[in-house]
Amino acid sequence: MSAWSKIMECVPNFSEGRDLAKIEKIVDKFRAKAGVKLLDYSNDEDHNRLVVTVVGEPDALKDALLEAIGQAVELIDLTKHSGQHPRMGAVDVVPFIPIKGCTMDEAIALSKEVGEKVAALYRVPVFLYEKSASAPHRENLAAIRKGEFEGMAEKIKLPEWKPDFGPAERHPSAGTVAIGARMPLVAYNVNLGTANPEIANSIAKKIRFIGGGLRYCKAMGVELKERGIVQVSINMTDYTRTALYRAFELVRIEARRYGVPVVGSEIIGLVPMEALIDTASYYLGLEDFSMDQVLEARIME
Repeated sequence: MSAWSKIMECVPNFSEGRDLAKIEKIVDKFRAKAGVKLLDYSNDEDHNRLVVTVVGEPDALKDALLEAIGQAVELIDLTKHSGQHPRMGAVDVVPFIPIKGCTMDEAIALSKEVGEKVAALYRVPVFLYEKSASAPHRENLAAIRKGEFEGMAEKIKLPEWKPDFGPAERHPSAGTVAIGARMPLVAYNVNLGTANPEIANSIAKKIRFIGGGLRYCKAMGVELKERGIVQVSINMTDYTRTALYRAFELVRIEARRYGVPVVGSEIIGLVPMEALIDTASYYLGLEDFSMDQVLEARIME
């Protein structure tokens, strides 16, 4: 991997978190490929979702992704899918993140290449989002996904929601997909000691930017039925400008009004070291601490 001149990251989300055989078939498309490294994958049964983190040289990464997307379109039928996480496609979202030796413009160009191919090969309509968006109202993934798979049958026929690539008709079983380029995102969930979903939803509305909360924070309430608790599921879209500890503390402050404790938190997938160091520095009260003092960071220079 160190010999790669360009490193692009991709974190595709697939709408399958329960059938392990299907999950392995999808993930297998990223294994043993030259120019591609599978870093992580995690499935969540409550969300019924698979999140894969993969890095690679742009062209090799593109080829592996197209194989995985094709496999997911073949295996996942959204007419029989249910889960806590909103979804509009078998492959729900495919973000590209420039990591080393490549720019955001290159990530945008790659997202458009992949989008065009997905539409041509699999007849799945593609919306470009975030930095790749073709119009301001398409930048926010939540706005594109609103109505989910079921609502997209009619929504996609509206002129303002004509897909960027592919037919203006929802794929009968695989739905639609959002593909784009963005900054590194941290998927961070805070678990609450209650089974009341209204509390999680209320807190999520207060902490997310659109509700007057933290600038680079998106959030929603989720039930974890097997554990008998609820969760504030958070996407931190720019951890360098809104730190993880701020989201955690704001959830705790808002939960206090309901007499509900925070019982834990979790990070889904991979997280930049800097995001954790920043939070550790805050809770330890470290003075004038920098990433240069982290042993592993210095070794990797």
